[in-house]
Amino acid sequence: MSAGTAGRAPYEGERSIGELFAAATNDLSALVHDEIALAKAEIRADVKRGVTGGVSVSVAGVVALASVPMLSFAAAYGLQALGLTLGWSFLIVGGAYLLLAALLGLLAMRSFKKIEKPRRTIEGAQATADVLKNARPRPATKEEIDRALGRIS
Repeated sequence: MSAGTAGRAPYEGERSIGELFAAATNDLSALVHDEIALAKAEIRADVKRGVTGGVSVSVAGVVALASVPMLSFAAAYGLQALGLTLGWSFLIVGGAYLLLAALLGLLAMRSFKKIEKPRRTIEGAQATADVLKNARPRPATKEEIDRALGRIS
């Protein structure tokens, strides 16, 4: 069997299988690195939003805990000075603090709701997986196998 009947001989300037495989490997590696960089960028933005929401919750908690005793007594005694009984004065002050805590909690929830999944990364990874699923290598010819095994030069 001659070289021409077992398969075609490579044309001048055509890349070998090894070169094609190396190029495909490099391209796939670059694609994976780009997908990882995109995921990091998207996740970094969401982490910043999460930290902002967490800081808001923390500040709201510290403010509520530190100010409740002092301001409660001051406000309750101030309302008593206006003519309310001491019991009603403390009840009104406690309700005001609950409203403030609810408002701060709503602000924190708005920050948390802005956190999104890394949509572009997921779409890119799915597209890459679809391309790789549909890629079908062409079977090697007998001549290419013989050349790769060193049987012919």
